[in-house]
Amino acid sequence: MSYNGGPMTEAMYYVLLALIRPNHGYQLMQSITDVSRGRLKMGPGTLYGVLSRMQKDGLIVLAKDDGRRKTYEITKEGEQALRVEYERLKSLIYDSRILEEGNDE
Repeated sequence: MSYNGGPMTEAMYYVLLALIRPNHGYQLMQSITDVSRGRLKMGPGTLYGVLSRMQKDGLIVLAKDDGRRKTYEITKEGEQALRVEYERLKSLIYDSRILEEGNDE
C-alpha cells in the first residue's frame, strides 16, 4: 500500500516534519511539541497509530530496532508527500488573504 495523496492530518504532517531527522518514540513526541511550538502534544497511542499507518503507506521506515527503541526515518516518498502538503497549506493561506484585505463595502 502507498500513500494516495490528499490532505494530511495534522498529526501526519508534524510526524513527517519531526522525522526530517531520524527519531524514536519518546524523542519524537518531544520533537513534535518543539516543532509545533507547544501547540501539538501527541500521546503514545496517537503517535504509534500514525507511525504504523505511515509505515504501511511507505512514508516512513523503521531505521533501527534495538529491542528497546524503534528509530524511524522519513522516506523519499514521505518527503515528497510532506512537500506537496506544505505547498497545499501555503495555497490555503494565500487564498485566505481576503480575510486580511478588509471589507470595503
